[in-house]
Amino acid sequence: MKKPKLLLIACSILLAGATARSQQLVESIAAVVGNEVIYLSDLELTISELRRTGNRLPVETLRNNIFQEMLITKLFIDQARIDSIEVTDENLDGEVNMRVNDAIRRAGSEEALVEYFKKNMIEIRRDIRRTLREQQVVSEVQAKIAENLTMTPSGVKRFYNSLPQDSLPVIPARYELNIIQLDPPALEDSKAEARQRLLEFRSRIVDGENFSVLARLYSEDTESAKSGGEIGYLTRGELDKEYANAAFALTNNNVSRIVESQFGFHIIQLIDRKGDLVNTRHILIRPKVNTDQAQKAISKLDSIANLVRRDSIKFDNAALMFSSHKDSRINGGKLVSPDPGSRVSWLALEELNPDMYVRVRDLKVGEISEPFSTTDEKNNPVFRIVKVTNQFPAHKANVKDDYQILYEAAMMEKRQKLYEEWIKNKIERTYIKIGEEYKSCDFLQQGGWLK
Repeated sequence: MKKPKLLLIACSILLAGATARSQQLVESIAAVVGNEVIYLSDLELTISELRRTGNRLPVETLRNNIFQEMLITKLFIDQARIDSIEVTDENLDGEVNMRVNDAIRRAGSEEALVEYFKKNMIEIRRDIRRTLREQQVVSEVQAKIAENLTMTPSGVKRFYNSLPQDSLPVIPARYELNIIQLDPPALEDSKAEARQRLLEFRSRIVDGENFSVLARLYSEDTESAKSGGEIGYLTRGELDKEYANAAFALTNNNVSRIVESQFGFHIIQLIDRKGDLVNTRHILIRPKVNTDQAQKAISKLDSIANLVRRDSIKFDNAALMFSSHKDSRINGGKLVSPDPGSRVSWLALEELNPDMYVRVRDLKVGEISEPFSTTDEKNNPVFRIVKVTNQFPAHKANVKDDYQILYEAAMMEKRQKLYEEWIKNKIERTYIKIGEEYKSCDFLQQGGWLK
């Protein structure tokens, strides 16, 4: 099903335009919309930025698209002024910091970012704040426009019937799963071994060996190991809490004591710190599960699975009694999506890790897998059995089985039409003046922009 194209107001194009504007360009005006102004420099340098980052649309097409989005954005901002909708700086501070930190990280350093934009950090921060304020204002105006929008079941059905039947999407098979998870027994012994390895590495570094070389050779964070253990500039909130506490307490080139995080054990070296950002390198060692530990866990899970199969204990009771998976055990082992925004229990195979995928795809409803080793959501080694409690086969979307999906698509289309009608009426009652060099844009001729 083609989802209706939602109007992308104040999208990332505007952020690029706001932060890339050069002081060297003449600040001539491309358009005036109510009390709002679009500067030629914003428009042209947004085009340049998009071309630089790989957009291959013809320049004139790109110019038309960007100019149209900017004009529509200004309509919403002008309406916000009329409705006295404001966004305070306090509501933006956190997001501004995140965007600035991300820009520094991508540039490689604060100096590189300043050099790229030919602006100081105060100006860069100001432009990002302005763009974020515009985005939030537009969202609030749109929310007000659509605040009374509703969709009835009959409306969802009409929407479904309006879709070409040969273009309806195939909804993948979904499963409801229950698990019982065991952590490796006697894991403290394995943790002690991991700590000992890191103590040895730390001693070698203190004695003069190169941290980066040891990280490349031994770190089990394979991605950062390629860069000598370096993970780049990150904020405290982007790091594991224990890792962050250790990293922010270091001075340049010092090496931390052993740090235990949700991912394993680390030694950390501070490379650089800039305000709320730290750039560190680390060596990660995860506790290993030996054959004896694995066999004990597998044997215990096998016994539990056999008890359930013989109906000596219910699966949900066994999960409550034995499972170490905190998120599911109190719900009888029911596995839900780790995404906090959804928390749904119907899962597609593609949402599972490879070990779970292999076990689930061959199970029938009511069957329990053989015990297997896998990793949990934090990449720690665990052992599991899984039961398929329900299955919904792959199928073409229909109102009965996929009402929520169709409801959201129908609402999206209805909002889009409402915005388009609002924009049309707003153009008619708003003062708009287009610069001479842009009056030839095709959309201006058809949309009532020229007055």
